[in-house]
Amino acid sequence: MAAFLYRMGRLAFRRRWTVALVWAAVLAAVGLAGMTAPEAEEEPFSMPGIESQEAFDLMEERFPGAAADGATARVVFVSPNGEKVTATENKEAVEAAIAELGDGTQVASTVDPYESGAVSEDGSTAYTTVTYKVDAAGLTDASRSHLEESLEHARDSGLTVEAGGDAMEDMGGPSGTAEAIGVSVAAVVLLITFGSLAAAGLPLLTALIGVGISLFAITAMAGPLGLADTTSTVAIMLGLAVGIDYALFIVSRYREERAKGRTAQEAVALATGTAGSAVVFAGLTVVIALVGLSVVGIPMLTEMGLGAAGAVVVGVLIALTLVPAFLGFWPNAILTRKDRKDRKARRAGATPRETRKVNGGARWASFVLRRPLPVLLAAVAGLGALALPMTDLQLGMPGDEAKSTETTQRRAYDALAEGFGPGFNGPLTVVVDAKDADDPKAAAETVSERIGGTEGVVSVSPAQFNESGDTAVFSVVPTTAPTGQETKDLVNTIRGDRPGIESEAGATFEVTGTTAMNIDVSEKVQSALVPYLLVVVGLAVILLLVVFRSILIPLKAAAGFLLSVLASLGAVVVVFQQGHGADLLGVETTGPIMSLMPIFLVGIVFGLAMDYEVFLVSRMREAYVHGERPAQAVTSGFRHSARVVVAAALIMIAVFSGFIGDSDAMIKMIGFGLASAVLLDAFVVRMAIVPAVLALLGERAWWLPKWLDRILPRVDVEGEALTRPADPEAEPAEKNLART
Repeated sequence: MAAFLYRMGRLAFRRRWTVALVWAAVLAAVGLAGMTAPEAEEEPFSMPGIESQEAFDLMEERFPGAAADGATARVVFVSPNGEKVTATENKEAVEAAIAELGDGTQVASTVDPYESGAVSEDGSTAYTTVTYKVDAAGLTDASRSHLEESLEHARDSGLTVEAGGDAMEDMGGPSGTAEAIGVSVAAVVLLITFGSLAAAGLPLLTALIGVGISLFAITAMAGPLGLADTTSTVAIMLGLAVGIDYALFIVSRYREERAKGRTAQEAVALATGTAGSAVVFAGLTVVIALVGLSVVGIPMLTEMGLGAAGAVVVGVLIALTLVPAFLGFWPNAILTRKDRKDRKARRAGATPRETRKVNGGARWASFVLRRPLPVLLAAVAGLGALALPMTDLQLGMPGDEAKSTETTQRRAYDALAEGFGPGFNGPLTVVVDAKDADDPKAAAETVSERIGGTEGVVSVSPAQFNESGDTAVFSVVPTTAPTGQETKDLVNTIRGDRPGIESEAGATFEVTGTTAMNIDVSEKVQSALVPYLLVVVGLAVILLLVVFRSILIPLKAAAGFLLSVLASLGAVVVVFQQGHGADLLGVETTGPIMSLMPIFLVGIVFGLAMDYEVFLVSRMREAYVHGERPAQAVTSGFRHSARVVVAAALIMIAVFSGFIGDSDAMIKMIGFGLASAVLLDAFVVRMAIVPAVLALLGERAWWLPKWLDRILPRVDVEGEALTRPADPEAEPAEKNLART
């Protein structure tokens, strides 16, 4: 592996113009394909294998066209000062507002609350549903503006008017603030790390090129494959993060080799052969984690994982080819001023400086090596304490109730809950399949009566039949909120009573609706988490076994990851579920953790954590293979890699932390979870637990049974096969470059 990458880096350096032009051509080609590709149609969320999805599919089959694709806005009217919305003046204001709402060019229909019975029992609240001819993505700016203006005009009458529904989503569109913050902080961190504008700019430039290629490729395939917007979002996030990190490690190793007095060409080849080997295997661990998301069986997660994995592959290829080519264009500009002075001194005949120095990484490693057991116990105890709240984890799919009270969607949610009861915002939908029943109407009525008599049910709507008269649908309003544990218990109770109800009715039924879908998704994700961990962690342990040729180091890496991810999930539970410190992050309502959050966090953080493990421990392995004692190897690894690993972690933390300022509670949750996971894994697990464990294990850390050593393929990540031959051609080439 190292020898192959050595030759690749050397070739990229020599053929830098060819390499640069090839990547420019690739970027232009996929850019053209992405810009000319037809716009992808937004596909509805689906989750095969759960009851609520099967019921929804049955509804689409038996009620063709009933599951309209048009966007909706639920507009809520609340009367002022204890008045009733049925009072003459208020009623006229409501009807005028509904008439204005219905004048929109894309509006399909509106509903009169006084005719449909959409008025609360106390007469304080009424609502109407505005249905559009197009979905939310197809709404024009004019339609959105008309909706907002109609709401403002209605408020002028003295009524409190709020609106929810998918027509209200993304009114302002994404601002890109999080990405801008991440790139800005990354630039500062790189500048501090390298002390050179050229060295700081090169990883950013190559990462942006990689992200551009990945984004255009996903855009081009979005239409034919039906990819969601989230696919490109996750690909951008991870492509940018790993693209910067991988280039960072190549450039750092290049500067290290140049500081030893090597020529530019030889330094590029060695950096690609050694650090490049670590990049390859780190990238493989990330790809394994992302592709492993397909194990869960959620199409959206599979698309996100594959799209992000593709972005990581592009990042690896760019780090191994385009970065060496760019180093060939600017071989000395990447160096610090001090290193450039040293090179001039060498050419003048001065003795090269000793490059082995004690830096912050080496001092920290020495500290841990002197006190490995206390450091290990303190780190494990701290992570364990943070992980304890995980035992109280409750999964769900927060909706408008999780939004800020500054949003009209949240205020509409609260108004409906107050006027019609908390369960009104999350009704259950029951689909009765009476195709084999002697009397379908009687069967549907029996099911409706039995479910309506269940404790926890407020009301049941009249059944609606399809044209064939063999399928009925009705709504069930619970007494509790959609995300409440009581509502989940109610769904389980109804399904548990199914055999008796179906036997009495002579027909079958299924429970669906947004609330039931969220409950089913949460349960499926929770049940898939352990198999996913086994698959991903198992494959990664095998990969690390090949890389480090050790039994204990891969197991230690997996255990450290589990500690960090459990601790970060515990921190998420503390803030977003239990509410401790929620005010500091602008979280106004606490509740269940988003269902996809744990598995999403595990997938991404596992890959990134293994990045740090490979980069840090590979330098220790390299030092050990070249004759250093285990303790010396740990110090050498930290001396060479700690600063760069810290820089890489800070960049990722900055990128993820930018999302904490978002107004959407789910985005806050994702940003906080990822940022805290990277923080804990990089600074506690990799910087404290790893050296402490290696210090305690000593020689045993690198032990591998002889029979296994013979079976495992040799990949030579340490560059042991590199002979470092003299390079008579490189020095003249370097001198010519220096003159230009």
